[in-house]
Amino acid sequence: MDSLFPLDLHFGGIDRAIGVYVLDCPEGPMLFDCGPETTLPRLEEALRECDLELADIRHLLLSHIHFDHAGAAGALVRRHPELTVWVSEIGAPHLVDPSRLERSARRLYGESFDVLWGGLTPLPEANLRIAAGDVVGWDAFPTPGHASHHVSYLREGTLLAGDACGVRIEPARTIVPVSPPPDIDVELWHETIAEIERRAPERLALIHFGVETNVPDHLARLHEELDTWAARVHDGMTQDEFRAAGLADAGDDAEVYDRVAPYWQSWLGLQRYWQKRDASRAADPAA
Repeated sequence: MDSLFPLDLHFGGIDRAIGVYVLDCPEGPMLFDCGPETTLPRLEEALRECDLELADIRHLLLSHIHFDHAGAAGALVRRHPELTVWVSEIGAPHLVDPSRLERSARRLYGESFDVLWGGLTPLPEANLRIAAGDVVGWDAFPTPGHASHHVSYLREGTLLAGDACGVRIEPARTIVPVSPPPDIDVELWHETIAEIERRAPERLALIHFGVETNVPDHLARLHEELDTWAARVHDGMTQDEFRAAGLADAGDDAEVYDRVAPYWQSWLGLQRYWQKRDASRAADPAA
């Protein structure tokens, strides 16, 4: 585990935007997250830099089904039909039939969808396994909040965190609780952070971007930032004001954070969260 490091996919021509991890499992090399289809050529190149070919990878462990983490999964299986893909029970049907996911995303991204993400290839159900409990030696457990379909994997002090621990472009200190629509849940995310704290990992493998070893400090500040962001939207910040506040927080690293985890998306996600919560309370004041 001392060699843990992300393979940089150079998403959108940006360094340290999306990183995936190659790790060992009893059957051979495995991959944690795979990026979008647009970065497939770079993924294959990065594997070759590790003296690996795509056909050498035995398992793909997915944190969740957002395109920057799992968009290339179906295309990978098309090229490598023996690949086993692990994903949450909630996320699995959307990999088998991504049409609903794609329609929703195209409404959000508009004409930029194809440039950012490329295609979404359906994944054969036979290649899918549900990520729960023992997954090729890793302990898979649900980590909702950022997304209802998020899972993380823990082994020997290393947490394959996905987005459950936020975005932190190492070595920057800024932590961003990226909160895209449609199912950000602030309370559930706090519970997830508390569960990760309880499990006491020694290092966090972040997709965006790098390996964090001061885990208690990182998680404590993620709690704080999540509340700050939620309060900004609840208290009436406009989308432009929210973005400006986020850019100010990030300082010299503001541009890369805004491209990796666009502030406009988090504003929309948190606005939807508060609208759903207010509607629920109006329907059931005792809730």
